[in-house]
This record gives sequence, structure tokens and C-alpha cells, in this order.
Amino acid sequence: MSSEPSDARASTRAAASRPCHTGCTDSTCHGAPRDIVTTHLVDTTLFYSATSGGVRRYLLEKHSWMAARTSWRHTLLVPGPIDRVTRSGIIEFRSPRLRAGYRVPVHLAAYRHVLASLQPDLIEAADPYVVGWQAARVAEELGIPSVAFCHSDLIGLAGARLGRLAGRAASAYLRELYERFTCIMAPSQFVAERLRDAGIAPVTVQPLGVDAATFTPERRDRLLRSELALPPATRLLVFAGRLAPEKNLPELYELVERLGDPYHLLVIGGERRGRPARRVSMLKYEQEPAALAASMGGADLLVHAGRQETFGLVALEAMACGLPVVVYPGGALAELVDPIVGAVAARATPAAMAEAVSDLYARDPRAIGIAARLRVLQRHTWTATFSAQMRAYELLLGRHPTPITAALRRA
Repeated sequence: MSSEPSDARASTRAAASRPCHTGCTDSTCHGAPRDIVTTHLVDTTLFYSATSGGVRRYLLEKHSWMAARTSWRHTLLVPGPIDRVTRSGIIEFRSPRLRAGYRVPVHLAAYRHVLASLQPDLIEAADPYVVGWQAARVAEELGIPSVAFCHSDLIGLAGARLGRLAGRAASAYLRELYERFTCIMAPSQFVAERLRDAGIAPVTVQPLGVDAATFTPERRDRLLRSELALPPATRLLVFAGRLAPEKNLPELYELVERLGDPYHLLVIGGERRGRPARRVSMLKYEQEPAALAASMGGADLLVHAGRQETFGLVALEAMACGLPVVVYPGGALAELVDPIVGAVAARATPAAMAEAVSDLYARDPRAIGIAARLRVLQRHTWTATFSAQMRAYELLLGRHPTPITAALRRA
């Protein structure tokens, strides 16, 4: 394994050294000059692929928001199929692909070299695996603050799949990793408590958000039922996301079978379009947020059978589209949902969720959807999320944060 970066990586570093305030690394960009840039934040993670979910959305939304609202430079350094720099400031580092769809860098010295050459003032790592370790090491070598954003429930997954001893081993592993970071962030109280129970503290709860201008009832596909060859009176449930084992998709299939006619389940996230079961339609994974909002908004409500979700961004996206949400108890989803915006099933079983869905239809689903949209606008916009996060960054950098932060531009 070579520890020296390739010529392609050398050109990547050279391109990365020519930023404008928007984070664009293209040499033809005519953005603001380098001298107005106040701070450089680098986000890095292996949780980034064409079919990844909430982490990728969070990073891209932050990238756009910081370019539009701040004078900070923001760079994403992520594994990719080749070494390249995109016009939007995303740097991809050639890495092999795993079966799960993610890519993992193997030339770690070269990866650290690229990260250090970006000359960050602050590094945030969004995974607790190989990239997280490299980010912590580079931050320590550069003498700069570092943030570990815990988007995954490694402790819970290890315990559920491999037993209690595996859960304890995962706790010890995370303690060793996270003690190398200046700040630990978690997207929910569920994750924060999991980390605190493992002896990892302090933990800052930093909820995620949603683009309420993209995910809006106005985008709903009013022809969705006819496109799916369903009767107009169909009670259409929807789930959207990666079809990973922890999403418990078979339990949603059982749910819709228990409910019977006129219920139907739409799953957005498959490899191809089809009808995997009599009461289930499948659409391909949708990478484009506006198209996802159209399909999701054409349904009546979102159902989610995850028991260990660390946040549940798709629930907020559905709520922003004016959909009630029905979820299992446990995990972070239950922090987002209450009787005003949906329902939490009494137990984490398809039978209990079927009862919750039936009860919701007996109320006024449309009024509940309106309340769900209002909840998002009041509490869960990306501006609220990133404004709070910027204040936390300023404190890490030893600065006194202003009401929004001194970095925010006055539009």
C-alpha cells in the first residue's frame, strides 16, 4: 500500500487550493476572492453514495446553505469511484466499493494527506469507522478542533445482531474513538443517551432539518394512484429510504396485508419499479428531492417500522409534504411524532401499527397532515438547524457567537 498520493490526488489538492467563498473549487469560478473567506470547514465521511440517505442529504443541504448564507468555505471530502473535484466543492477520493454500496478508502496515508492539504480550520466526521479515525488524527496533527457527528447506532446494531458482549465491545470502541474529538454531536436524544450510557460525554444534541420549499404539499403527484394502476379510493401508505435490514420492510408488507382493502403500500427505494406483493408497489430509489417530494406527497401517510433510527429524516420530509406519520416506538422517530402530527404504535409490531393506522384514518388525516407541515415550519427547517450548528462551531473555534453568527451574510 503506497503512502504517497497519486498524480490525480496531487491535482485534486491543487484544485482544492483555489476556493471561492461558495466552496467551488473550479478554477474558472468568478466567486468572491479568497481574502473574504473567514473559516474553512471540511466534512468527511464514508456514509456518502448515490443511494445513501439522511447523512448525504444533511451534508449537501449544509453545503448549499453555507454557500448561500455564510462567508465560510465548506468542503466535502468523501470516497468515490475516481479521484476528482466537482464544481460544487465536493472532493472524491478513489476508494473500493463495499456490498452495502458505500466506498471505503484503503490508501489511508494519502487520504490524510489530501485532508490536511485542504488546510481546514475545523473538521467534522460523520462516521465512526475508518474515515472517522483519519479525521481525528489529522485534526490532532494540525492542532484544530474536530467534531464527531454520530449518525449511526453502532452500539444498538451490534447488540441486536451479535448479542450483549458485542454491544459492550462497540461501546468500548466508540469511547476510544470519540475521546480523540473536541466535540460529539448526536441528531437525537435517543443517540445522545446511547452514547452517555456508554460513558461518552458530553454529547451535544443537534437535530437535523428539512427543505420545506422542496418538500411541500404543492409538489404532490395527484396522478400517483392512476400511475400505479390503483383505484382512486385507495388508502395509500408510503415508505421511502434505503431497503436495509434495519428498516424492517417485511413488517410493512405484513402491515398492509393485515389492513387489507382498500389499503396499499408504496415503497420508494428499490432497484427497479415493480409490484413485489399484491398490496405493495415499488418505485426505484429517488435521488432527486423534488421528485421524491412529488411521489411521497401523493400518498396519504408515511409508515416507518424502524426500531433504531438515529433521527428519521424521511419522517420530517413526509411531514413537510403534509403527510401524517405513523412509526414504531423506540429509536428517534418517536421523538418527532405525537398525536398532533401522526401516531406512535403502542408496540413495535405490525398488528399494533395496523391499529394505529386505522385509528388515524378514523380521525382527520388531512388536518393532521396540515399540523405536521406546520410543525416542520416551526421547528425543523434547515436554517434553524444550521444556525444552531454554526453557533456551536464558533464556540469550538474560541469565538463569541452572535445571534446567528458573525459569518452570516445579510441577504
